[in-house]
Amino acid sequence: MRRPKTRTFALRSHDYDAMLNRVVGLIDEARRASARTLNAIITATYWLIGRHIVEFEQQGKSRADYGEELLARLAADLTTRCGRGFQVDNLQRMRLFYVAYPPSQISATLSRKSDLRHSDPKKYATLSRKFPPASINDLSARFPLPWSAYVRLLSVKDEQARKFYEAEALRGGWSVRQLDRQINSLFYERTALSRNKAKMLSKGALAKSEDAITPEEEIKDPYVLEFLGLKDEYSESEIEEALILHLERFLLELGGDFAFVGRQRRLRIGDEWYRIDLLFFHRKLHCLVVIDLKRGKFTHADAGQMHMYLNYAREHWTREGENPPVGLILCSQRDEAIARYALDGLPNKILATEYRTVLPDEKLIADEIEKTRRQLEARRKSISL
Repeated sequence: MRRPKTRTFALRSHDYDAMLNRVVGLIDEARRASARTLNAIITATYWLIGRHIVEFEQQGKSRADYGEELLARLAADLTTRCGRGFQVDNLQRMRLFYVAYPPSQISATLSRKSDLRHSDPKKYATLSRKFPPASINDLSARFPLPWSAYVRLLSVKDEQARKFYEAEALRGGWSVRQLDRQINSLFYERTALSRNKAKMLSKGALAKSEDAITPEEEIKDPYVLEFLGLKDEYSESEIEEALILHLERFLLELGGDFAFVGRQRRLRIGDEWYRIDLLFFHRKLHCLVVIDLKRGKFTHADAGQMHMYLNYAREHWTREGENPPVGLILCSQRDEAIARYALDGLPNKILATEYRTVLPDEKLIADEIEKTRRQLEARRKSISL
């Protein structure tokens, strides 16, 4: 006689779904807790780095006079020995972070040392030896917000406004996106002018859907990836990534003048992160070639962004004796692909003409991208059927 299994299976299925949801919630919470812990350690580490820079500068006027050279040399040495994440602009943020959150705000002992810095330098030096800088573990509890949040707070020049945003972010559990939105909307100023401040604060504490950050996004925060020495190389679309890989091979086979430098190359301009799809070096032109693939129609904003990339590449990636970099913008639309070289920033027309003569024809590249895109689309449809 067969035993009835339908009811048992249904009960088990219901129980299994509930158990699965609890396990998923547990994993998500563990990931968030790990991200919070790591972010606190990163922030404490950067505060201590800022402290070392400031105290090194204050040990002599000559060191303070050559602050920019100091940061440039330190950035180069740290990058060589420790990897990414220690560019000059990031070191400058660490320095400013220490200045904005001085030792007087961290502990009474550090406060006494800070007060003696100018009044009695000899006694300050003695106390510095007696009381070494606070440990990373001690400081991590002092900085509950992620480093990216403190970077955003540093852009708020008014100290009272900065303290307000920090306090509200902690009280309301704001994500970095929510903090950025509130700062951009002048939430501090609007609250100060409001007659019903309590209502404003309650309303401001409400998160919007676009403020949410998944555990994966917290872990893949650019600062976290840099601190851990990890690479963040992934694309929004499998087809887009396949196009980039095909373009890479296509250009390398096109006459042998292209030398591959990097894919999905990250760069930071101000407080924003960007990513260029491909970076080549053209041996005949003796210059870098920055390639960016866009989905949709070509716009003036695409050209403006590419010129921003070229300015960054000219300043940070171009070596002595090399020609200015050139940009190639590829826009893959539904019915056609468009390729545009960005040559407006070249110093003279002769160099621009040489670039035009040597670089592959734009239509040739666009046709290859369009052909490949159609093949990939057709393959994806056949697999889904």
